[in-house]
Amino acid sequence: MTSRRGAAALLAVAVALLAAACTGGGAALSEDDPSADRHARDEGFVWRTVRPNAAGLDLSALRLIARDARREGSTCLLVARGDRIAAEWYWHGGTVDEAVAGFSVTKSVTSTLVGIAQADGALDIDDRAAKYVPEWRGTRAAAVTVRDLLSNDSGREWSRETDYAGLILAEDRTSYAVGLRQADRPGVVWDYNNAAIQTLDRVLSTATGMATSDFAEERLFEPLGMGDTRMTGDASGHSTSTAFGLESTCRDLARFGRLFAQGGAWEGEQIVPRSWVEEAVGGPSQRLNADYGLLWWLNGDGSLAPGAHRDVYAAIGFGGQVLMVDPRSDAVVVRLGAPGDGDFDADDAARVLTEALRSRR
Repeated sequence: MTSRRGAAALLAVAVALLAAACTGGGAALSEDDPSADRHARDEGFVWRTVRPNAAGLDLSALRLIARDARREGSTCLLVARGDRIAAEWYWHGGTVDEAVAGFSVTKSVTSTLVGIAQADGALDIDDRAAKYVPEWRGTRAAAVTVRDLLSNDSGREWSRETDYAGLILAEDRTSYAVGLRQADRPGVVWDYNNAAIQTLDRVLSTATGMATSDFAEERLFEPLGMGDTRMTGDASGHSTSTAFGLESTCRDLARFGRLFAQGGAWEGEQIVPRSWVEEAVGGPSQRLNADYGLLWWLNGDGSLAPGAHRDVYAAIGFGGQVLMVDPRSDAVVVRLGAPGDGDFDADDAARVLTEALRSRR
């Protein structure tokens, strides 16, 4: 079984391949600019920026966390509570609206797209995936459900070579992933399997009749005002990368986190069913890894966010990319950075919840 940290270590070897395949001081904005969000892309929700103490956060503790984040190569660190940004820093060339690679944060976005498609009636996660992937019909892969793909216990072939070289360098990543063999029965082995997750591109595009990237833009990014976010593809132009490839900003990812903190609701509209949010992040999706939901990491045993409540969950990507949500305090923490430039991780982001959070409301 590949752990969260093990997955990150394995992905380190692939960063140079991914880059080849893909054709000084910081500003604490919330301290300097407590006005409304000047960078809003929509006419609806607008971030309010306030001083940390107004949001129940300790500025001194936040500054220590930000100092460490800067030292570890972060390009941005953002802390929000509800509709308020309480702290926000940019370093090393990072800016409010310049998107960077989110790596496996992509997976949690992909999961959400599946939830939206299910709410539309386009698919059911208990469907056999072969309903949407004809190549699997009549093979051992016919037993795999969409839920298995979301839970990482599908039994699809996994190896360092397939996941961190073959998939990344494939001209058509979805076709490559679909064409791998079925190694085990579903529910027997848990693997952090990028290639298996990439097959969700086929599931989504077949079920919705749209390219996954277009579906994401229309049903998630645009409604949330995530104007600097996009899902990328591959050299073929036919696939959307659903295991990695998201490009986003701290503010956009904070919107995504706020959506989940609010049970899938956004400005009076239910973008994602509350039932989906509860299923995706409310508990383990399978019996093999208690810290994994539906393409989200959980804090079930306290290892994701030491000292924080077990309800905390996160989307995590290589290089310390973190979107962490604490639904009890309505707090969202986002950290992005250049891969390989430090060792800031989810447990570092969790310090916001354990060291800086002074009140639950």
